[in-house]
Amino acid sequence: MIECRVLKWLFLRSCRYKRVFSVGTHGITTYNPTTLEVTNQWPYGDICGIAPVGKGQGTEFNLTFRKGSGKKSETLKFSTEHRTELLTEALRFRTDFSEGKITGRRYNCFKHHWSDARRSVCLEVTPGGIDQIDPQWSNTRRHSRLVYLVLLSQHPSMAIVKGAGLIMKAIIEEGDKEIASKMQELALSEGALPRHLHTSMFTISADQRMLTNRQLSRHLVGLWTAENSTALNLLKRILPTGLLAYLDSSDPVPEKDMDRMHIRDNVKIATDQFGRNKVPEWQRIAGKAAKEVEKFAKEKADIVLLHWRDKMGIAQKEDRNNLNANQRPVILRKRRQRIKIESNWELFYYKFQLDHARSNLIWNLKTREELRDALEAEMRSFGVDRELGSASVISWNHQEFEVKYECLSDEIKIGDYYLRLLLEEDESEESGAIKRSYEFFNELYHRFLLTPKVAMKCLCLQALTIVYGKCCEEIGPFADTKYIVGMLDRCTDKLERDRLILFLNKLILNKKNVKDTMDSNGVRILVDLLTLAHLHTNRATVPLDQDNAIIRPLPKVKRLISDSTCLPHIVQLLLTFDPILVEKVANLLYLVMQDNPNLQRLYLTGVFFFIMMYTGSNVLPVARFLKYTHLKQAFKSEEAKGQDIVQRSVLGSMLPEAMVCYLENYEAERFSEIFLGEFDTPEAIWSSEMRSASRMMRDMFEKVNKAYEFLCTKSARIVDGPDPENIILILKAQSILFNRHKQELEPYKYAGYPMLIKTINMETGDGQLFSKTSALLPAAAELAFHTVNCSALNAEELRRENGIEVLMEALSRCVSVLTASSRPEDMAVQVCGHVCRCYSVAAQFEECREKIVELPNIIRDVCHILYYSKLLMHDESKIRKAYFRLAQKYHPDKNPEGRDMFEKVNKAYEFLCTKSARIVDGPDPENIILILKAQSILFNRHKQELEPYKYAGYPMLIKTITMETGDGQLFSKTSALLPAAAELAFHTVNCSALNAEELRRENGIEVLMEALSRCVSVLTASSRPEDMAVQVCGHVCRCYSVAAQFEECREKIVELPNIIRDVCHILYYSKGLPRLASLAVECVSSFAVDFFLQTHLYRAGVLWHLLFSLFSYDYTLEESGVQASQDTNQQQVCNSLAKLSVGALGRLAGYSGAQGPEDQPSGGELPPENPSIRKSLGAMLTPYISRRLSRSSPAEVLKLLNSNSETPYLIWNNGTRAELMEFLEEQQESNIKRGECDKSFGSEFLFSEHGKELIVGEIFVRVYNEQPAFPLEYPKAFASSLLDYVGSQAQYLHTLLAMTQTNKVESQQHAPRLRWAEMALEALRNVIKNNPGSETECIGHFKLLFSLLRVHGAGRVQQLALEVVNTVTSNQDCVVNIAESLVLPSLLVLLHSLPSSRQLVLETLYALTSNTKIITEAMNRGALIYLLDLFCNSTHPQVRTQTAELFSKMTSDKLVGPKVRLTLMRFLPAVFMDAMRDNPEAAVHIFEGTHENPELIWNDSSRETVSTSVREMMLEHFKQQKDNPDVSWKLAEDFSVAYGAGQGELEVGGVFLRIYQGEALETVSTAAVCLFSSQTQLADQVPPLGHLPRVLTALNHKNNAVPKSAIRLIHVLSDNELCVRSMAALDTIGPLMTGMKLRADMAGLACEALNRMFQREQTELVAQALRVDLVPYLLKLLEGVGLETLENPSATKAQIVKALKSMTRSLQFGEQVNEILSRSTVWSAFKDQKHDLFISDSQTAGYLTGPGVAGYLTAGSGSTVMPSVPPPVDKDIGDLG
Repeated sequence: MIECRVLKWLFLRSCRYKRVFSVGTHGITTYNPTTLEVTNQWPYGDICGIAPVGKGQGTEFNLTFRKGSGKKSETLKFSTEHRTELLTEALRFRTDFSEGKITGRRYNCFKHHWSDARRSVCLEVTPGGIDQIDPQWSNTRRHSRLVYLVLLSQHPSMAIVKGAGLIMKAIIEEGDKEIASKMQELALSEGALPRHLHTSMFTISADQRMLTNRQLSRHLVGLWTAENSTALNLLKRILPTGLLAYLDSSDPVPEKDMDRMHIRDNVKIATDQFGRNKVPEWQRIAGKAAKEVEKFAKEKADIVLLHWRDKMGIAQKEDRNNLNANQRPVILRKRRQRIKIESNWELFYYKFQLDHARSNLIWNLKTREELRDALEAEMRSFGVDRELGSASVISWNHQEFEVKYECLSDEIKIGDYYLRLLLEEDESEESGAIKRSYEFFNELYHRFLLTPKVAMKCLCLQALTIVYGKCCEEIGPFADTKYIVGMLDRCTDKLERDRLILFLNKLILNKKNVKDTMDSNGVRILVDLLTLAHLHTNRATVPLDQDNAIIRPLPKVKRLISDSTCLPHIVQLLLTFDPILVEKVANLLYLVMQDNPNLQRLYLTGVFFFIMMYTGSNVLPVARFLKYTHLKQAFKSEEAKGQDIVQRSVLGSMLPEAMVCYLENYEAERFSEIFLGEFDTPEAIWSSEMRSASRMMRDMFEKVNKAYEFLCTKSARIVDGPDPENIILILKAQSILFNRHKQELEPYKYAGYPMLIKTINMETGDGQLFSKTSALLPAAAELAFHTVNCSALNAEELRRENGIEVLMEALSRCVSVLTASSRPEDMAVQVCGHVCRCYSVAAQFEECREKIVELPNIIRDVCHILYYSKLLMHDESKIRKAYFRLAQKYHPDKNPEGRDMFEKVNKAYEFLCTKSARIVDGPDPENIILILKAQSILFNRHKQELEPYKYAGYPMLIKTITMETGDGQLFSKTSALLPAAAELAFHTVNCSALNAEELRRENGIEVLMEALSRCVSVLTASSRPEDMAVQVCGHVCRCYSVAAQFEECREKIVELPNIIRDVCHILYYSKGLPRLASLAVECVSSFAVDFFLQTHLYRAGVLWHLLFSLFSYDYTLEESGVQASQDTNQQQVCNSLAKLSVGALGRLAGYSGAQGPEDQPSGGELPPENPSIRKSLGAMLTPYISRRLSRSSPAEVLKLLNSNSETPYLIWNNGTRAELMEFLEEQQESNIKRGECDKSFGSEFLFSEHGKELIVGEIFVRVYNEQPAFPLEYPKAFASSLLDYVGSQAQYLHTLLAMTQTNKVESQQHAPRLRWAEMALEALRNVIKNNPGSETECIGHFKLLFSLLRVHGAGRVQQLALEVVNTVTSNQDCVVNIAESLVLPSLLVLLHSLPSSRQLVLETLYALTSNTKIITEAMNRGALIYLLDLFCNSTHPQVRTQTAELFSKMTSDKLVGPKVRLTLMRFLPAVFMDAMRDNPEAAVHIFEGTHENPELIWNDSSRETVSTSVREMMLEHFKQQKDNPDVSWKLAEDFSVAYGAGQGELEVGGVFLRIYQGEALETVSTAAVCLFSSQTQLADQVPPLGHLPRVLTALNHKNNAVPKSAIRLIHVLSDNELCVRSMAALDTIGPLMTGMKLRADMAGLACEALNRMFQREQTELVAQALRVDLVPYLLKLLEGVGLETLENPSATKAQIVKALKSMTRSLQFGEQVNEILSRSTVWSAFKDQKHDLFISDSQTAGYLTGPGVAGYLTAGSGSTVMPSVPPPVDKDIGDLG
């Protein structure tokens, strides 16, 4: 409906139609004047314009409107006599026309009122006329509306806030850019942004209304900051850059943390709603009749009630039945968003609630609380300023607002990065990308130059190194490289020196920096520092340009390094034998010496001798260097040089000719392979022994070191019984004496035969004779020969002592182990030789010959020896070497004349090395061997084809093995079948599971065990891989490895413990037989799939052997890049054995990730867990390394074991390694020789160095405290272990405290345990600080931690426990748990008992008081009295300021804060609380000053009274709380400190009225007048509170002082419109006239009040004045009656005249007033006079008070006297207990 505003009769000129023209609120309508039917209707949105036709006073005008929905328009012409009025009315709605807003010009002017007053107005000239607009509304109409919206968004009512917020949201999103920008500006100037930011970040509630408002606030904040640089700059000042970075991130919020409140699809809802409104077909048909009846009844009822509705004013209801049934659902239009939120605010708010500890962001509970406090304080301050300055427009100073996070003040921040966290971050982390690296690098360097502290310099240097290493290309050249080099030269601090070197190492990534380094003599400085490498002795021991043109002049860096003052120092680094240093030196020398003129004299530095002494395997850089330099040394004159390469090479005296040729003719890689391997070919003969021989100098150094260590070692190794080495020395010494002094000793009989015979007898019967490293038998047999050879008396004595029989036993024992491969140096060969010589001499005597005849075994053994005489006559290796040498010399290709000699050499070689076949009875053993080997080849090569078939030859094979095993001459046979038979057994079992089962059925496992035992018994340290016993042992072990895959075979092996024993025996010889040991290790690894086999191996001592093998690993070979084969490189074999041992150990312990043979678990089965073995490995390898057996590669574990390391997880060096190896070697010897070993199997082994360390949670606490940034695998578990340890020590500390009367536990007796407790607390602090999230482990342990705060005798323990508590306060869950634990008294006591930590205690309390429950507990436990004592009596300014900040935070709590404030007001005036809230430092200054102002009367006496009272109460409470932590603190109901100043003063609302203005009633009145004058908005509260009637009643008071005060109040309230309106409703004029009569001196003031009230056009007041005859009374005063006593009656008369004139302006009663005045003769004399000169200005001035009054919250010149003496000495006496 269009509301009709104007109805005029118009005539349409063209058709002469008469129409009614209506201008409505929404459009223009024409009606038929007869029927009043609508003929046309145009909404303003379709009207283009309306304008008169022609000029002058015409009657026609045109109406232009759009036609239909198109762009075409149509114009209609109308005519009316009232054209002017109609156009004026229509143009009022011009802003709604389709052509847009039609604006006019506006002019500011003054409107002259009929009362001669001028009013400021604004006139707007529009097409429709001139409009008068209020100036304030005209300039800020739209602005004011927006302001109101912004103000409403800060209303206390959530409903109003929501409504205003939704409107603002729509305006910003859908309004034009100007409106949106204005809204954004208003959000800042009106302080709405920080308020809604506070709501959006800190609203956490279950109330849906609050969550809805939070969601709205978040959306508004996003809109206000979108495309608003000012708002974004504000956010940068109050929020960390790292947190704001999430706004630009594209990462989504996790699904479970998304805010899904009120997410709705309005289109879907509208569609669904329409669908629900549809009536189903069955219901429509069923209810059709009922609906028709309802419709009929409704129509009749509407007709009946039609007139009644019109009369009652009730609108007729809309007829729903006329709605179109086919109406489509209302589809909401797509929202128009001109301002879009591009930032990722959802992610920002999600990350805001989380804790962060990164290089660019530290964010936790403390920082969130500081941000909350800052925003609340700023909003509160702005609210107070707006309230106080309501008369003016107050805008928020957002340009200077920022938040400083005091809790991060200890963190070193440069730019946007925290140094500590930047240095701890891994370079691979995403946060490692440094933004604005150039600026950040410059800021770092600037801080480095400014700081005088060395520690800070080192941190800056470390950060500079990291930044330049990551961003060297972006930063570019560094201008101060020369200065850094100079600093390095002058540096005296070790850490700073190292940091400078690391920084230079990164700087040389830029070529310009390299040049600056050389120009500043940096090379020589660095070379001087190289010599420091020799001081590090505790090292792990280990077995050209593109066109190849020569560059001249020589590059500067080469000239500097090759100088005689630098080069020797670099070369001598080779003597450190450190693999890394040697490799780097070799690379450096190789590069420096290329095309270098000084190359020829390089040999003078000793580099070639030093480099050949190196024993590591990473020799590839060494080979490159040697290849380039060895022929270019001028170590001989040109004349002395021959053509031979050996003579020309500087290595000719150190390496064989073949190796020198290899170096010259092949690549460095090939030479490295030969150098590290063992070769015996015509081209090269090289072995590890030869490599060792080339290092005699190295050996000499090692011997000197060993001698030094021996001389400096205090404790010698203690062994059971005589040392075998010493006995051997004694025996050999006697042999030498009898040999050299035969003639002198011949007359004497040797007296040591009994002992000698006993020794030979014992050695012969020793089962481990041939495996002993120090066997006595050879020396004893030799001595027997020399004694008999010296004298006949000794031969007779030998016979009497049964020496001949004993020697026969020794001979038989040794002959039994002789084989075709026996060597002269073997012990058995030596013993046989000595015994035969002894028998040769003894046979000269008859008695001895008779004894020999009785012993036929002697003859047999001698014949047996003769059988091997041909084989033992020559050493095959020597024959072979001689043959190669002669063959090379006489080969026809080299020596044409040596053909004959070459043929003779070949024949001789064949004769010496060919073994003639022995004729035997029966089958030829060689043929049987061939058959066995042929079968082995078949089963090996055709494994898949033969797998389905069972081997049918097991009975014969088993029989063969049995016969061979039982053969007494097994090891002396030239064609033994046992090796081939054992090998075939392995291949058959490895081919098919059927064969394994068949082997078990045929007792093959037992037979192989017998063979293994027989062969193991003859193994010795000198056994070789080609020995038959070694081969058999290898095949049997491989066979068992495969058989162990099958459960039945494993059960059989469990029943045969000798198998385990023999396998362990093989491992004992791993050093000499590494390949055989590898097979045994694989066998052990296969056995590990069964728990019982694990246990048997464990008890058999397998760990001793496996662990010992680990230390033969050489990681430099693996990292050298040299190709190494096990066939030619012995170290490669040892490395392989070590890797297999690692896998076997892991499988024995049951680690699922441990590798088995061929890197796969045997048979696909995982080994079971074995706690006993794990415990032993944990003790001997440390828990850290033992755990790595399951998840690290063997190479990593072995490198760790064979290098030095000191980390929180591991202390491993040469000492620990040697200690473990010595223990393992001792256990090996004891287990093999005596069958005994450590009863705990190593589980109780403890490294002596580890025994001195505190180990908690498998971490070395001391090392962790030295390296707190070390990344821990499980920081939470470590924190939990530390808490458990601290808990175990807490009871001890408290008990010790109770027993120690002095309360000092730092005695020498308890120092170690106390120190460990301190270390544990320090580690707990470090792990929490460096591993965010680990602080949650403290939950549930706070009673323990707080109890340590009460160990008053151990200050360090208290300090560290306090630091732990302070660190965890950044976590909200921890704070909540502390509140639940009720442990605050322990912390409060420290405020007095531990003065050195007061600041830390206050900081902790500040963080904890974010929890209301803790504030309540603090109140009950006396926190306020402790804090008051610090505020009043502490001499530390920072402590007092922190205390004031803490008071401010406690009083700001919504629940307990008012109670805290009331309690503090019993000690201090209320103004101190306000000062603490606004400026804590100012509160301290106020306390120390002297003040006398309306708000505070404070002097020295007051301060002393309060300080003394507080100190006495604190000391009393401290004594009680120290004995009983649960004691409560409570003040008496009537308690208050009478601090003297201000006593007896009249105080209202915290203001001393005497100082504020006057005395008593006058004082109160003046105060009220001043208050309402300065704070005019407070007058609005007077009428609602009901004070006006009481003021009017006081005008009739008998005491004439009361009416005076009442008139003054009415005078000041008359300036408030609300008060005047309220007084018009009361009987005001009569009481006021009575007061004027009582106090004539106040008549002028009363008349001025009347003038103000009458000017407000309050007609009711004028009517009251006429009723009480006020006009005659005032005319009487004008005549002077009643003003005789006044000093200035003229001023009063002037006010009377103004009041009368104001009454005459009344529209209703003005004529009556004029009539009364016209009858007066006095009025004519005064009505035309100006009386402004008689009216004086008001003297009221100031912010809250009048002139000359000052205070904390007021302005003026108050009296503030600062103290002229220093503060008193701190009276803290510490712990009074």
